[in-house]
Amino acid sequence: MRSGHRLGRRFGWLWGAYGTSSLGTWLAFGAFPLIAIQVLHAGPAEVAALSAVGAAVGAAVAVPLGPWVEFRRKRPVLITMDLVRFAALLTIPAAFALGVLTFVQLLLVSVVVAAADITFRAASGAFLKTLLPAEDLLVANARFESTAWTTTIVGPPLGGAAIGLLGPVATVVADAVSYLLSALGIRAMGGHEPPPERREPARMRAGDLLDGWRYILADATLRPLFFNTALFNGLVMAASPLLAVLMLGRLGFAPWQYGLAFAAPSIGGLLGARLARPLVTRFGQHRVLVATGALRAIWPVGLVFLGPGTGGLLLVTGVEFGLIFCCGVFNPVYATHRLERTATDRVARTLSAWAVTVKASTALLTAVWGVLGVLLGPRTAIGLAGVLLLATPLLLPRRAAARLSEPDPEPERA
Repeated sequence: MRSGHRLGRRFGWLWGAYGTSSLGTWLAFGAFPLIAIQVLHAGPAEVAALSAVGAAVGAAVAVPLGPWVEFRRKRPVLITMDLVRFAALLTIPAAFALGVLTFVQLLLVSVVVAAADITFRAASGAFLKTLLPAEDLLVANARFESTAWTTTIVGPPLGGAAIGLLGPVATVVADAVSYLLSALGIRAMGGHEPPPERREPARMRAGDLLDGWRYILADATLRPLFFNTALFNGLVMAASPLLAVLMLGRLGFAPWQYGLAFAAPSIGGLLGARLARPLVTRFGQHRVLVATGALRAIWPVGLVFLGPGTGGLLLVTGVEFGLIFCCGVFNPVYATHRLERTATDRVARTLSAWAVTVKASTALLTAVWGVLGVLLGPRTAIGLAGVLLLATPLLLPRRAAARLSEPDPEPERA
């Protein structure tokens, strides 16, 4: 990122809102499972359902929201989704204080938050494309990526300390407040937002729900990238619970060592995000996209050699650092390329379809790898995920595509 590259006051408010809600999310990282275990005395099956079912059902609920968002001004949608998440999360401490908290409520809140999160991301991508000119999108996405990794470094240790002192419900309150502050920040942006280019149809048909997927699959560049990210993210996340079982169970790592092995490498994501724009300037968007997309796939297979002690801790830290560094470069470049390749009047539906697919595939693969972990053992299942990840670069776009030509509205700059 160029030093002093200004994107305007309105982007500054949006960036601040993103950072606030991201920090709140990481402060409450792991709070739901802890509440289920410590407060509601839930078993392993219920805890697994809380993660998998909540995300999958939330993704299904978000499917009709993509077309709905497309034909509305995006800033009010962003504010509404923040307030929905604030209100949903706040029901947990309220029920806990009244002594009426149940597992079903936790599950319902996780569904609402997952659906609102997908809708927010779809609306924010569409809003960003109208807020900034095309040449500034990579800088903006790199700043979002840097912020994401910074809050990943800072949030879990602070959240862990807060949980130790005040309990897991306190971090849920912090997460809820972060969404309220995010809504206030987006509200404070002010300014004019261009109206949607097309009006909402009088009656939404069932086929309209598939518009986002149709658009992705019809584009020769978006299609392979879509399958690549869904498979890559799903396999990486599917192996994470098995890695926790292996490290905290059979290999005897302490919880602080496990946390350190994943928090410290997040510095690599921060460094990668800062290098994204200089690398694209020097080598071009397509080369950076393909190179980092391929390099990020080679690291996870190394986890099959994980052993106990300091050597094992260094191995996990090194593998995660390499993986996260490559993702730190890849993610803003891929997000920018996706926006450039998507017509302005299709962004919300496309991003919604993309997020729904990634969440659903992650939930499915996590369930499958849970079964494989039981049948084959955690180490073998982790190795299998690593081997399959080595094939994901085959799904990356093989040639550079020209930027989509369309008469975008002139963004208002402060």
